[in-house]
Amino acid sequence: MSNTDMAFAGSIPKIYETYLVPLLFEPYAAHMTKRLTARSLVRLLEVASGTGVVTRALANTLDEGVSINATDLNQAMIDEAELLGTVRPVAWRQADALALPFPDEIFDAVVCQFGVMFFPDKAKAFSEARRVLKPGGVFIFSVWDQIGENEFADIITTALESVFPSDPPRFLARTPYGYHDCATIERDLIQGGFHKPARIDTVDERSRASSPQIPAIAFCQGSPLRNEIEERDASKLNEATAIAANAIAQRFGPGPVDGKIQAHIVTMEA
Repeated sequence: MSNTDMAFAGSIPKIYETYLVPLLFEPYAAHMTKRLTARSLVRLLEVASGTGVVTRALANTLDEGVSINATDLNQAMIDEAELLGTVRPVAWRQADALALPFPDEIFDAVVCQFGVMFFPDKAKAFSEARRVLKPGGVFIFSVWDQIGENEFADIITTALESVFPSDPPRFLARTPYGYHDCATIERDLIQGGFHKPARIDTVDERSRASSPQIPAIAFCQGSPLRNEIEERDASKLNEATAIAANAIAQRFGPGPVDGKIQAHIVTMEA
């Protein structure tokens, strides 16, 4: 994993929220929330909350008596989430998922949507989630399936090879779409202290946008893929975005686009 893979800063948080959240994350926020509504909860922790798409869904859905603590490694993402706000109070806090600043056994649920892939030590992050969970609590997280099952990301990764043929950016395949093997996930959970069988649901959704430019901007400018492009040649960011948009248009047409996305949702009982 590159040092830039976890860098969500500068203009990335705003573009991420504007373009990537509706494109990728809103459908799965509903799945995450649905898995929690039937549970008896008092305190919930969200790690790698990003700009708060799941946080807002939880605040809208869960009983007002459930306290929600939302954390992220990147303060810029938390700042964007707080700016957007929630319908009821949420305790926002900058925190590293590998060293959570909370006592043992205080949360009824820990949730993480599409953040696990960025953790440099997955087993350590899982052990921290296990540590702060009460006995009988639940850990629910989602990860993307392999990049070939996620059409826009796959097309963009291939398209950028023409911009940087000697050193193509591989962020998407390496990190957000690089932690999809279910046996590896189960092994890391066991190493992190979870011993009950994992429930892993593979869930496909649709990613829709009004034009091919939307997913191109979302990925090339609203994710750490931007960091990889700019490391190679910052002057080529707009060119790379345009080439990505053209590749999506060639596949889906110049108007509204509709691509497949697919993820694993993992449920672990403590």
